[in-house]
Amino acid sequence: MNHLSENCIYESIRNTVAEAQQKVYATINFVMVETYWNIGKQIYEAQGENQRAEYGAGLLKFISEKLTEEFGKGYTIANLKNMRQFYLTFPNSYALRSQLSWTHYRLLMRVEDVTARDFYLNECAKSNWSTRQLERQINSFYYQRLLSSQDKNGIRNEIQILEKGIEAKDIIRDPYVLEFLGLQQTPDLYEKDIEQGLIDHLQKFMLELGRGFSFVARQKRITFDGEHYFIDLVFYNYILKCFVIIDLKVGKLTHQDIGQMQMYVNYYTREMMNEGDSLPIGIILCADKSDSVVKYTLPEDNNQIFASKYKLYMPTEEELKRELEKEQEFLETEHSL
Repeated sequence: MNHLSENCIYESIRNTVAEAQQKVYATINFVMVETYWNIGKQIYEAQGENQRAEYGAGLLKFISEKLTEEFGKGYTIANLKNMRQFYLTFPNSYALRSQLSWTHYRLLMRVEDVTARDFYLNECAKSNWSTRQLERQINSFYYQRLLSSQDKNGIRNEIQILEKGIEAKDIIRDPYVLEFLGLQQTPDLYEKDIEQGLIDHLQKFMLELGRGFSFVARQKRITFDGEHYFIDLVFYNYILKCFVIIDLKVGKLTHQDIGQMQMYVNYYTREMMNEGDSLPIGIILCADKSDSVVKYTLPEDNNQIFASKYKLYMPTEEELKRELEKEQEFLETEHSL
């Protein structure tokens, strides 16, 4: 058998596997969509129009606590409100499309114009857009541009160049799917081996060297408008009385990385701080092959006293850089054996 024949057999088998994965992805997503629509319908019928009334708010809290206790994450009050809105936005279950996921529908619910929303719904199902493709089309006013353009084919085809399509392997990376199936989100799904080794070591290093550190979370997920972000490590320092957020970047540090850390710090400031806490501290560790960089993101309105105080209990920039470089060299040597 020649090499050409082997490649043909491989491509045929590969396509069989990819098609099977796509069917699994579509089936799970649609079952989840139907389930959330039905939950939304039942919530609406129980609350009526008075979702903000005392009974309506209390009902959501009760349902959220009971479902979370039995089925795990995914049933927060905010998510239950989204399900209620889902039913109100798409009141006819027969109009739901099997090609679209819960994330697709969350994006579609943000389109206020009913005609534009129906257009995106149909185009998304017909063209098999990924959620990123749909989001780009909505944000770039694809519907309005298509109506006014002379080159409609050019407008239609540009999305395939600007954003990649759906990949079946993404099913194991979708936190909504993992929550719905009751599966644990493990860091291995999101990071490479060497990155995980560095995070393992940093977690141990911070607890051993930093004074007053207590471990809070690893690969902490936060979600904004359906977009998921994962913070590598979160600690709480009971001497400084503040959260310490650490993110590891393999490669050159960018302005986007710094902006993302500022977003994490803002989130913990607004959502996670308890009464009496100091403002959070963010640390970006950049493990570039040519250099290691440590960037601190201090609270925007920190004062000199706090800045001086945190230096007493945090590992220094040089200590962090030295430890990062030493561990990275060790892991790369181990990985090459």
